[in-house]
Amino acid sequence: MGAGCAGWAAAEAVRALDAHVPITMISACAGDRYHKPELSIALSRGATPDKLVREKAADAALRLGIRLLNDTVVVGLSPGLHQIRTTRGSFRYTGLVLAQGARPAVPAVLPADLCWRINDLASWSGLSQRLRGPVKHVAIVGAGMVGCELAEDFARSGHQVSLLDTQAAPLASLLPPAAAERLKHSLENLGVRFLGAVQVAAVTRGENGRKQIVTACGQILEADEVVAATGLVTDSRIARIAGLAYERGVVVDPATLRSSAPDVYALGDCISLNGMPCRFIEPIAHQASVLARGVLGLAAHEGYRHRPPVIRLKTRLLPVVIEGLPVAGGEWRVISEDADFLAMEQWSAGSLQARLNVGTPRRQLAA
Repeated sequence: MGAGCAGWAAAEAVRALDAHVPITMISACAGDRYHKPELSIALSRGATPDKLVREKAADAALRLGIRLLNDTVVVGLSPGLHQIRTTRGSFRYTGLVLAQGARPAVPAVLPADLCWRINDLASWSGLSQRLRGPVKHVAIVGAGMVGCELAEDFARSGHQVSLLDTQAAPLASLLPPAAAERLKHSLENLGVRFLGAVQVAAVTRGENGRKQIVTACGQILEADEVVAATGLVTDSRIARIAGLAYERGVVVDPATLRSSAPDVYALGDCISLNGMPCRFIEPIAHQASVLARGVLGLAAHEGYRHRPPVIRLKTRLLPVVIEGLPVAGGEWRVISEDADFLAMEQWSAGSLQARLNVGTPRRQLAA
């Protein structure tokens, strides 16, 4: 269930272990294969939807020998009957893989008819078409990783960009103040206007057809397009219908990735590991290889061992790399610092939690 990075990874892993087992993939969209993280840096690189698609869904299905049901919505799941219900009928399964991903969070003050949410190729394609031609003013609400990457990408494409966030600096929930301030200056040097410590109260359409953003403190900002980059949530509908354990995602066993129901597994953005969602691309291949063995009833060897992935902010002017997972209240220590580069470590309770590099060392710049 799902034809994003996780769904295709699972299909590839199962097929690699068994050349003949029947596989059915159900996708609510076309199911074409593309690398979702590229969407936030694609506009300035002149990418088009055709260039972003790495493999058409029909071609991938033919290569892997699987049945593809695209443009098909799952409406129900009955683990006791081993049955999944869709808009194209019901299907029985021996093993089920949930790879439904996560959808953008939808605050009521950011209505869907006025605010873009760039979480798939279709939405990116729609916005990229609107940004063709004369320079546009784009307002991005949310200065997390995606918001910062989009802000740089749109600015590099020649557009005016305003970036709004409830925090005083971009990516403040992940970066210590010294690093967040460097990121803020980097974006501003590209022409991005950062508005920190503001809360959006409403987005409306003005008489001139442009969108108006009203903040809680009374500021009014006009923009041609508004992008909501306010995080992701896992759709709980199917999990709750099926009675699956759910905590900010489908709860899975940390070693086998099996859900609370027999023969139902999950991976990727939709899962919850020890109460935390796992929304990173890097672990998916490992998850798929472990899960495939479980679905096929094979020994899982050592099973899945989750490690915090390396986090890379794809801002070209100021690269940001985090190894490990920072914790609230940890102590950040400066390891190296100059005008071009900042290296820090976070310690908590006597243990090293994370390493952070911001910028590029001068020796690399010289090379």
